[in-house]
Amino acid sequence: MAAAQSPGSGGGSGEDDLIARYFKPLAVDPGAFGLLDDAAILKGSTHDLVVTTDAIVEGVHFLPDDPPDTIARKALRVNLSDLAAKGAEPAGFVLTLALRRADHAWLAPFAQALGGDAEAFNCPLLGGDTVATPGPLMVSVTAFGRVPPQAMVRRSGARDGDAIVVTGCIGDATLGLAVLQQRLSGLSAADGEALVARYRVPQPRVGIAAAVRDHASAAMDVSDGLAGDLAKLCRASNVSADVRLADVPLSQAARAALAAKAMTLEALVTGGDDYEVLCTVPPPRLAAFRQAAESAGLAATAIGVIRSGSDPVQFVAADGAAIALNRGSYSHF
Repeated sequence: MAAAQSPGSGGGSGEDDLIARYFKPLAVDPGAFGLLDDAAILKGSTHDLVVTTDAIVEGVHFLPDDPPDTIARKALRVNLSDLAAKGAEPAGFVLTLALRRADHAWLAPFAQALGGDAEAFNCPLLGGDTVATPGPLMVSVTAFGRVPPQAMVRRSGARDGDAIVVTGCIGDATLGLAVLQQRLSGLSAADGEALVARYRVPQPRVGIAAAVRDHASAAMDVSDGLAGDLAKLCRASNVSADVRLADVPLSQAARAALAAKAMTLEALVTGGDDYEVLCTVPPPRLAAFRQAAESAGLAATAIGVIRSGSDPVQFVAADGAAIALNRGSYSHF
């Protein structure tokens, strides 16, 4: 239930304010962390249980004509992404499904894909609920993961001098949505298909959960945009940051879109649905983290540095000039 925060501002978004006003007072267990993180902890005798939940809603997180198998995969994977960023290994999930009607032609591929991912990620279905709704389709997953006692990596551990590291590439999901909405042209068919796949079917970075646990001082996944999510991490850690925009990792398709002026870099770093791991790593551990990511078949790129203070996150161009971002991270309210 952790909320969004606009980059470059000290205050939260409407979503942040809503959660703080109505629900934070209810989160009295220490393992809820005041609803300031992506997950909560339930203490166990041999492991801690990490709990996270995300819903995806038709017209908000996926398009009405998206294939049911991609919707199933996205619903589970956005939660697995949260677990990976907390350093947790998947343990299982529960599912709530709100449907307008019981349609076999839709439910069969949805269930098959969900089962395939549950097996592939070793995250079995444990239960759930199905309800009828006159409104948009909604899929909600609550996922559980395991970490050694007190080993969950929170947002709040970043310290002055830590490197800011992000996995994979940033902005592809934003471009994929633009392709689906016919707002982006001039790309090759292969690039267009790859970008759409990135939007519809996230790739949770479960392979580096142990590396996050072993080396990162703070971490979260990039769901509401790199710029805004970094602002949230800094706020939780009571620090600031400098980000080198030229070092933000971009795919070949994203660079082509920028070169053609079909999309701005600001749109890529503030757009959502990347589901990469954003973490801070003390400099002595950076090489080991990168090596662990490489062993998992994943690039890990240092894009800036944490600094002390409460100033807004600063984004700088290749020449060192500060760049003001006019857009914030995604917020539902």
